[in-house]
Amino acid sequence: MKIKLKINKYLSHTGKEYWKDCEVDDEIADIVKALQDAGIDMLGSCSGHGKRLGEIPLVDGRILYVKLKGD
Repeated sequence: MKIKLKINKYLSHTGKEYWKDCEVDDEIADIVKALQDAGIDMLGSCSGHGKRLGEIPLVDGRILYVKLKGD
């Protein structure tokens, strides 16, 4: 699913933040969108693709782990 996400200055080649339409794993897209809407900066996201827990690393160093149904 495509979501407009803020690309953090730490991930930007110019050192400035910008917005970009990004492809996000469907299974966690709602969570990623909610975090974005709440102003929580992320470094990326991955659903785990049924092989491991999903992860959403935050800019502040924390990692949110996502357990999906069936995992």
